Amino acid sequence: MARMWIAQDFGDLDVFEEVETEVPPPGPGEVTIEVRAAGMNPADFKHVASGTDRSKLPIAVGYEVAGVIATIGPDTEIASGGGAVGDEVLAFRISGGYSSARTVPAKDVFAKPASLGFPEAANLLLAGTTASEMLDVTTVRAGDTVLLHGASGAVGVSVLQQAALVGARVVGTASEGNFEVVRRFGGTPVAYGEGLAERVREAAPEGIAAALDAVGTDEAIDVSLELVADRDRIVSIAAMARAAERGEGFRVIAGAMPASAVYRDRVRAELIELAGRGELVVPLARTFPLDDALEALRLLKEQHPGGKLALLP
Repeated sequence: MARMWIAQDFGDLDVFEEVETEVPPPGPGEVTIEVRAAGMNPADFKHVASGTDRSKLPIAVGYEVAGVIATIGPDTEIASGGGAVGDEVLAFRISGGYSSARTVPAKDVFAKPASLGFPEAANLLLAGTTASEMLDVTTVRAGDTVLLHGASGAVGVSVLQQAALVGARVVGTASEGNFEVVRRFGGTPVAYGEGLAERVREAAPEGIAAALDAVGTDEAIDVSLELVADRDRIVSIAAMARAAERGEGFRVIAGAMPASAVYRDRVRAELIELAGRGELVVPLARTFPLDDALEALRLLKEQHPGGKLALLP
């Protein structure tokens, strides 16, 4: 038996419940992971809050974990090759990560670099693949100056690091209390709020080549449209409703979109390699016991924890 968090209904955090569940043995192409850390992301509760298809209930919560292979199915290799009982691994684009053990597709399981702790490894890929896709669809390249809305958040911090690796400069919006986070990862911070467009122009007199929005506010989109002429070089992961309603031509991406899923699956191995070399780091704010998932979710939802959170079974 394993402990596992599920959402029994759509709604706020009161619909989340910890239950005991059987862990099915892995078949061909599957692996059972003893979870050492479950990564936490805003998507964990946002998808529950906005859901409408009741046929999907109950919902197994959590998309990424790190742990140890407990059992491996017959004639099965993990995505990075090989795989044996006792190997340390991470897995992403799974369901039910808030668990003490989980049987998952082997194609989503990768060897964990020894240099990464379990909580960091469990938080690498959702934010990392999202950031990578944002840079890819806006064709960010060496010499570009990029405007990044939400630069101190998990996706923003990954964008800052990955942009630096390709030789791009980033001007990132944040609260003044988070300016040092932006600077730490190579960005130039600017405060959001009234007058943002002018502050960005002052910080980047060379002009803005592309805009990446990780917050979804009207301000973020308005300023992006004002400063970037090519709509194909503006992308948002949060302004879906505005994109659908107004037809302003900027891009939106999401893990549930087929093209996004294909890209994010493809880039996982590369990001793990970068993290293993220390070129992509995951700032960790706090860990919680698995039983305290609701407390952790409240912190994730209502505050700015200053880094990633992880649940430890």
